Amino acid sequence: MLNLVFLTNSWLTSFNQPGLCITMAMLLHYFLLAAFTWMCLESVHFYLALVKVFNVYVPKYILKCCIAGWGIPAIVITLVLIINKDFYGNGSLSESHPYSNFCWVQDNTVFYISVVAYFFLIFLMNTAMFITVLLQIHSVKTRTQKTSRFWKR
Repeated sequence: MLNLVFLTNSWLTSFNQPGLCITMAMLLHYFLLAAFTWMCLESVHFYLALVKVFNVYVPKYILKCCIAGWGIPAIVITLVLIINKDFYGNGSLSESHPYSNFCWVQDNTVFYISVVAYFFLIFLMNTAMFITVLLQIHSVKTRTQKTSRFWKR
């Protein structure tokens, strides 16, 4: 959906309908954040599968993942819309972007908080999960090698 909205954004912007532009910018923002959120959920899943291997039963796991994966971005988008729906729009209406024909987040502060900071938090979470999984794999390998040496003696 992110790709579809991205590819149709410029075409739909050419109709010069403010409501359509706000909708396209909101959808693009939502699906971008959803992609980031699902990437984070994948790293949590790898953590559970490779580090917490045994006794990891999470009731209604898929439902909880779906609620987080689709709900957290919806909360961010709702907050942006509640604060000011004009944060979304076409940049060609401003003097700083005279040739832009693309609907997106128009306010730099909102962009840095709701996209860049969001991505940075997910990047930190994924990095932490990755390091944890690597350490777990390394410790399993070390234990296996020690056991192997013991039995060889």
